[in-house]
Amino acid sequence: MFDNMPSAIQHVRSGRLRPLAVTTAKRSPELPEVPTIAEAGVPGYEATSWFGMFTTAGTPAPVVAKLNAALVKVLADPEVKKKFAEQGAEAVAEKPEQFAEFIRKESAKWSEVVKTSGASAD
Repeated sequence: MFDNMPSAIQHVRSGRLRPLAVTTAKRSPELPEVPTIAEAGVPGYEATSWFGMFTTAGTPAPVVAKLNAALVKVLADPEVKKKFAEQGAEAVAEKPEQFAEFIRKESAKWSEVVKTSGASAD
C-alpha cells in the first residue's frame, strides 16, 4: 500500500508495518534505513503528499501577507518543527508566490500522469 508518513510512521516504529521504500526523492530523516523507490529500482520516481494553507480568492494582499507571516513564524518554532519531524513530516514555509508555483508544477506533473494513463472520471 502507499500511505503518507504521518499516518504510517507510528505503525512502522511499532513494527506493525514494514516499509519497503519511501516515495520522496531523498530518504526520510526519521527512517534513514528505508530506501527511496528510486534507490529500490524505479529511477526518477518521486511522489509526495503535501498540505497547504489557502484562503478565498480576492483576499487583500496585506491580509495574505499577515497570514503568511504568522504561518512562517509558527513553522519556524523549534517545538513545531520537532512535532512535524516526529511524524515524518517536514514543515516548509514559503511565500504565497512560491506555493502557487509549486501547485502549478504539481498540477502539470499529475495532469500528465493522468493523461498518459488514460484514466477518466466516468
